[in-house]
Amino acid sequence: MIAVLAPILIGLLYVVLSSLIAEPHRRRFNAVVVGGAGAAYLSGGALGPWELLFCAVLTYVAYRGLDSWTFIGIGWLLHTGWDVVHHLKGQPILPFAHDSSFGCAICDPVIAIWCFTGGRSVWRVGAPKPRVPEEA
Repeated sequence: MIAVLAPILIGLLYVVLSSLIAEPHRRRFNAVVVGGAGAAYLSGGALGPWELLFCAVLTYVAYRGLDSWTFIGIGWLLHTGWDVVHHLKGQPILPFAHDSSFGCAICDPVIAIWCFTGGRSVWRVGAPKPRVPEEA
């Protein structure tokens, strides 16, 4: 239970903390983070040259994400797939934590869903829209 719940909570915490960053910096920050996620497995080399290819693909997706929340969401879903492959291969993202790739595969889609909704700040959810004064 905790192996599933903790990654969901981590994803939600990421969304809450990222929401503190004002736009357009929030989108750019998230593009950089997803680009970095593309290199997370490089040191393990479990999939040989495929690791480099994945890193290159996610770098391109992150670059496109500088101007598009959709591309950032795509990047997180690509990383989810990579997490699953590494988990099944027995090469976790954190070598000392056997189920770390499994957890990452649960956490990443939580972030991706937020990105696909436009990466809006959760601090403004439910807040009344600012009133625009009527012109006389």
